[in-house]
Amino acid sequence: MPHLTSAPESSAPTDPAAPSAFSDFSDIDGFLRIPRLTSLAAGPDGRAVAAIQEADEHGAKLVSSLWELDPEGEQPARRLTFSAQGESSPHFASDGSLLFSSARPDPQGEVEEDASAIWRLPRTGEAVVVASAPAGLTLLAVAESGSMLAATSVLPGGTLEDDAERRTARQDAKQTTIWHTGMPIRQWDHEIGDSSRRLVLVSEGGDLTDLTPDVGTVTLNTASADLSPDGATVATSWTQRVGGGETRGSIVLIDTATLRRVVLVQGDDEAQYDSPQFSRDGRHLAVIRSTASSPTDTSYGRLEIHPIGGGDPVTAQLGDLSIGEVEWATDGTLLVAGDLHSSGAILAIDPATGEARSVARDGVFSALAPAPDGSLLALRSDVGTPARPLRIPAADVVTQRSDSTARELPAPGAARELPAPGAVAALPGTLEWVQTDVDGVGVGGWLCVPASASAASPAPAMLWIHGGPHGSYNAWSWRWCPWLAVERGYAVLMPDPAMSTGYGDAGLNRGWPRRPDVVFRECEALFDAVLERPELDGTRTAMLGASFGGFMANWIAGHTDRFDAIVTHAGLWALEQQHRTTDAAASKMRVHRHEDEDPDWYRAYSPHRAADSITTPMLVTHGNRDYRVPISEALRLWWDLVSGWDGPPQTMPHRFLQLTSENHWVLTPSNALAWNRAVLAFCDQHVLGGDPIPEVLPW
Repeated sequence: MPHLTSAPESSAPTDPAAPSAFSDFSDIDGFLRIPRLTSLAAGPDGRAVAAIQEADEHGAKLVSSLWELDPEGEQPARRLTFSAQGESSPHFASDGSLLFSSARPDPQGEVEEDASAIWRLPRTGEAVVVASAPAGLTLLAVAESGSMLAATSVLPGGTLEDDAERRTARQDAKQTTIWHTGMPIRQWDHEIGDSSRRLVLVSEGGDLTDLTPDVGTVTLNTASADLSPDGATVATSWTQRVGGGETRGSIVLIDTATLRRVVLVQGDDEAQYDSPQFSRDGRHLAVIRSTASSPTDTSYGRLEIHPIGGGDPVTAQLGDLSIGEVEWATDGTLLVAGDLHSSGAILAIDPATGEARSVARDGVFSALAPAPDGSLLALRSDVGTPARPLRIPAADVVTQRSDSTARELPAPGAARELPAPGAVAALPGTLEWVQTDVDGVGVGGWLCVPASASAASPAPAMLWIHGGPHGSYNAWSWRWCPWLAVERGYAVLMPDPAMSTGYGDAGLNRGWPRRPDVVFRECEALFDAVLERPELDGTRTAMLGASFGGFMANWIAGHTDRFDAIVTHAGLWALEQQHRTTDAAASKMRVHRHEDEDPDWYRAYSPHRAADSITTPMLVTHGNRDYRVPISEALRLWWDLVSGWDGPPQTMPHRFLQLTSENHWVLTPSNALAWNRAVLAFCDQHVLGGDPIPEVLPW
């Protein structure tokens, strides 16, 4: 048995006195109604604003509102917006007013119903519409000059000027056709080709200039873009179709006055580029370079700093950190947040040398918002803590001292948490990092154990395998929250096996190309090691996973009977089928090739090949609008399970929860409520010997 090492027990930092703090994890509906912080904005006058999502009355959707936070961390947050439609994408203008996107009703009646417009909220007074478009506007960036960059869409072959009329005619005719001329044709949960995404320059007065009037339906579909501080240049990712169903991503600069385009960095067969970010002086552009995956190597991300005026780029020295988010600090330092060693960090990059220094660690950080005074706003999360807003002092953000000596990491606790809704007061168990050795490699994971577990009353155990496969169980999740299961009495192990993020190139490539046997060997070894504990019951176990984790669940079901129940969400089943029908077909076929070219891989690793060996009860859950793992995977799996059952139909243990309006994730709160209840009830039945789930559910 591999030797197990563990870190001391810990629990999430909490504020039991906070009025909005949540602690009753038996109340799944209440859990899903906890406010969720999603983004931050730092203003020129010291203001801080957060976008916070909450479920509406019926649990039909999440609605975002804007809240002002006290940057000193002394006063409670103050809600600024209240519409039923919600507000998002907060940005501050140079005059201190707050800009945001919203589909809220326009008192003047000039905005299309249900179309998102750009609004301005002054320090005092009511919000007013700045600009609108027939298909809505999403605010992307604000220049110091006052101009704004936004995204919209128009019907193919049309213009901003005639788009409203053409949309009305198409709707009246109930026409839903899409004309395709190549790949891709889908993205996550929406079609590509029914509209053309455009980048729009918005003047302070609300005038719109279509910066990309001649693009097709693929060029800007997934584009990330930024506006230079002077408003003169837009940098955007630029996708072009090439042969074999592939695409190439480059970085293009657009002159906002002349619309002249220049390719700054050209994508090719070796790498593609995206996520451009202008430096505060407009002289440099940070971009992410992603290498092309192959049968022997996965895709690796590199953060590059390109001089706008020409010259060689500088590559950031990130070590094992996997890139998550990039922002420029006010002093010209480049900040990058990402996954690192089962947790996360923020690094400060010297743009001249690429050298990195830690700014923050021990948490997963997002929504980086550098403030004019040099401080940094960010959201911090971990497995036991939902995203909470932090203010990191300017002294901890700047790259160097005045004597040019590199600074060391400040002592933990230098950052200050800002009061905001959405705090969790107490967890129903302990959180611990555990690790073991597998084939000379240290494999770790987070172990959540219920407070009630003991040698006299050991807890049943769940093994959760994350998606990706490039991902990490290192932060709070609203979709897969282990504490709901811990409250129910289960211990939950969440490993970071082969191909997890935050462990450098070697970690990403270990187990490539997507070998479930390598991943399961590492996960099982860690699971077996923790099950030696007397407070855990190795005779009552379940395995759960989604996306790549769902693929793992499907493969594991046909290769072992050690688990009492298996839950698979959005899992791949028949790989010859999925690799051609996914929205990411080009990369899947590039890596795994045709089944006749690599028959041994498909024979060993496509889960459907072992369908006849499945004896473990399986709960299959899948969204109809999932284009990454199409519903056909679940339909074929369900047929194989049902048709392969030899006993009376009423004794079949397998179940299928179909989510007809969901995509790759379960985003609607009411559907998430039903999903969580179904998952826990299924595990209770087959792991704990609970009551059978009724044929008709009241959820």
